[in-house]
Amino acid sequence: MAKKDYAAMCAAIIDACGGKENIAGVSHCMTRLRLQLKNPAQLDQDAAKQIPGVLSLVVQNGEHQFVIGQDVPSLYEEFLKIDGITAGGSVEDAESLKADTQSKKSDVLQAILSFLGGTFSPVIPVIIAGGLMGAVLSLLTNLFGVSSESGTYQVISFINQATFWFLPVFIGFSAAQRLKSNGFLGAFLGAVLLFYTMNMPEDAALDFVGIPVAQVSYNSTVFPVILGVLLMSVVYRFLQKALPEVLRTVFVPLFTMIVTVPVTLIVLGPIGYTVGEGLANVLLTIYHACPPVAVAFVGCFTPFLVFFGMNNALYPLQFILMSEVGSDPLICAGMVAANMAVAGACFAASRVEKNLDDKSVAVSAGVTALCSVTEPGVYGVLFTKRFPLIGAMVGGGIGGIIAGLTGMTQYVITACSFIAFPAYIGPDGSFTNLWLALGVMAISVVVGFLATLAVSKRFSAAE
Repeated sequence: MAKKDYAAMCAAIIDACGGKENIAGVSHCMTRLRLQLKNPAQLDQDAAKQIPGVLSLVVQNGEHQFVIGQDVPSLYEEFLKIDGITAGGSVEDAESLKADTQSKKSDVLQAILSFLGGTFSPVIPVIIAGGLMGAVLSLLTNLFGVSSESGTYQVISFINQATFWFLPVFIGFSAAQRLKSNGFLGAFLGAVLLFYTMNMPEDAALDFVGIPVAQVSYNSTVFPVILGVLLMSVVYRFLQKALPEVLRTVFVPLFTMIVTVPVTLIVLGPIGYTVGEGLANVLLTIYHACPPVAVAFVGCFTPFLVFFGMNNALYPLQFILMSEVGSDPLICAGMVAANMAVAGACFAASRVEKNLDDKSVAVSAGVTALCSVTEPGVYGVLFTKRFPLIGAMVGGGIGGIIAGLTGMTQYVITACSFIAFPAYIGPDGSFTNLWLALGVMAISVVVGFLATLAVSKRFSAAE
């Protein structure tokens, strides 16, 4: 496949969007360039989808996501060179906000999932880095004999623990940005929740103006800070409009936090914590009822979550499982089977395709899927050719069944693939789960590959 011309891609995307004057903000996640447009009606979607290097275009709640692949940062750099385009994607444009509101009214569930996915997407590099540090600790202690009392172990442990202890700060910032509010105030709210957690009274009850404050630990949680930021964004926007411009710099942040923090500590935080506990019970009940079916369901239908951009919305559930049982035997287990099956399906598609460019795209997508990034495969191969999608679903489903039957699990939240193999080593140093995980991955790749080849023959015969 020819080397991408990112400058030309940038110019073509800007042209398809109606010019740089119509672009209110640009940001990116691991594989997608995310644009906020002032007037979405000016976007030529057909032209956008035909741009070389653009795998697909996804529109969610007023945000236009160009699926590029893991090289999206190179394209993003070209946008940063354009004067008049705002990096980071903070949008206050009235038409864009109106589009968001209309979309949310039409499909509340989609809006919620899109919000969660958009909130966690920018935090993924932190989660992956911190999670892999936990896997590195397993390698150091179990393979290299590094003592848990050594300075080396302690420093790496600091990185791993800080990732999840301070998770509310990262989520607070990202959620506020997603809601077009002040990201730093969102991070501030997360920090307040953690400071309260560290200074929670043990014997004496705490109250605020006579109203009792619940004793809840907010480290490593996500729902309390998300609910708090939802309130904060409403208060912030109201004050931005209600106060004279000369007073906003001082009094908008002050009054926003005066209102948000007590309500979050007294009401929203405990509600979010209870919601998390309830979801944990539901997930564990589903898993324990029939592990093979539950994990197979995730393995089979993960490509659809990726296609609709909803896969990142599962992160809150993963954190809940980690908190409750110390590992994730459901979502991560199903997703690793799905990712490997996508890789197998892409490699099979490369065998079937006759066009050299299609072959190259399929091979490249298969390699990235082995590294846990499946968007290129989903958009560039599975949903465009159809028969690889069936093969990937079969491979992911069978891999999920085996994972559920054997009880395979993942001990840290990080990439679901071969490259994160230390994440499957048991905390006690046992390698049994690692061998199970590698077996599930291998079977998923092989079944995805063979199923895709078999289905392709039926498609060819039908044509």
